[in-house]
Amino acid sequence: MPCINVKTNAEISSDQEQRLKEQLGRAISCIPGKSESWLMITFEDQVHMYFKGKADQRMAFVEVKIYGSASAEDYDRLTGEITNILETNLGIPPSQIYVKYEEVAYWGWNGNNF
Repeated sequence: MPCINVKTNAEISSDQEQRLKEQLGRAISCIPGKSESWLMITFEDQVHMYFKGKADQRMAFVEVKIYGSASAEDYDRLTGEITNILETNLGIPPSQIYVKYEEVAYWGWNGNNF
């Protein structure tokens, strides 16, 4: 039950979105027990964003929410993957990317909670 939300001031084309979806779908497996089969992804592009008081560079804020927990090493590995994916596909420098993790104890789906 992971969810990845990507907000960026960059424009994301349909082709880029498809590549991002596929690559993030593979990357989520850095977290043991997580896979694309339960992954939800959202993209918000062309967002008005400022980092260090400036809006003159491409940037991204990524939120990763998971049901349960993972280790610091797992999160570190996933941060590296996400950063590489955004740099490769959207040209966002790693120094302009924040990744936030949230572990969720209660997660609802199909009218019930897990």
